[in-house]
Amino acid sequence: MKIENLAERFRVNKADDFRLKSVDPADCCGLAIDKGDAKEMLEESVKRLSRLQEKLYAQDRWSVLLIFQAMDAAGKDGAIKHVMSGINPQGCQVFSFKAPTAHELDHDFMWRTTIALPERGRIGVFNRSYYEEVLVVRAHPEILARQKLPEQLVTKNIWEQRFDDIRAFERYLARNGTLILKFMLHVSKEEQARRFLERLDEPAKNWKFSMGDVEERKLWDEYMHFYEDCIRATSRPEAPWFVVPADNKWFTRLVISSAIVGALDGLDLHFPKVGEAALKEMQAARGALQAELPKGRNGKGQKS
Repeated sequence: MKIENLAERFRVNKADDFRLKSVDPADCCGLAIDKGDAKEMLEESVKRLSRLQEKLYAQDRWSVLLIFQAMDAAGKDGAIKHVMSGINPQGCQVFSFKAPTAHELDHDFMWRTTIALPERGRIGVFNRSYYEEVLVVRAHPEILARQKLPEQLVTKNIWEQRFDDIRAFERYLARNGTLILKFMLHVSKEEQARRFLERLDEPAKNWKFSMGDVEERKLWDEYMHFYEDCIRATSRPEAPWFVVPADNKWFTRLVISSAIVGALDGLDLHFPKVGEAALKEMQAARGALQAELPKGRNGKGQKS
């Protein structure tokens, strides 16, 4: 399978029929390659992404929103780091959303992410997002209680209502020139346990360990149900979900980079064309600049 086609296998197209158990967290699409080959493939994909991002920034018409959701230790941080490694920082911004502050709780549930949306020409990365509001908050009703909603609005339909709000919000963004790609990194419970043990065994990773993460494992089945519900309700053509196997980090990164490159390729990005008047001004500027250089040197400051 070509790397260009990797992502399509994990794109959720028929949302109503989607089942999380249909995606094997250890799937590698039969790719039998070593880490060196995987690194080389990713580097080539990152180069393509860098070239596309340069056009995106110059054209200044589209914006890109990449959303990453996952259970703890699924590899979101590493995927973002490696896949976006070739991007010009000037055209990219990354936001990580933790527990909301008191100020954020005084607003609607999507306010804090809305103010962080990318501008035209830029790529915005959400490491967790407003989807926490139908995942973590759903798993912990006490969090919903702290959001100070009027009591009559907190009904048994609140999650469906939030799904409806999210669909409308993403449709609105898409209609205004935002390309939306959403990634759920699907890690197995066993692989998560191994990664937690690595954090305990390696001093350099101790800081990543949290007892809270271990406590969340007790709610694993509930989270899987909530993820499936969320993906089925909100994966749409204008804002698709990719459920990416995450037990093998190298494969996860290849799939994500393939999805982003493929989507940007479909935007017909190009550098702005320079008009006749501007070309004449450029020629005049070239002549003036060359006149300032010592004789015998060309426009690059080199000997002719």
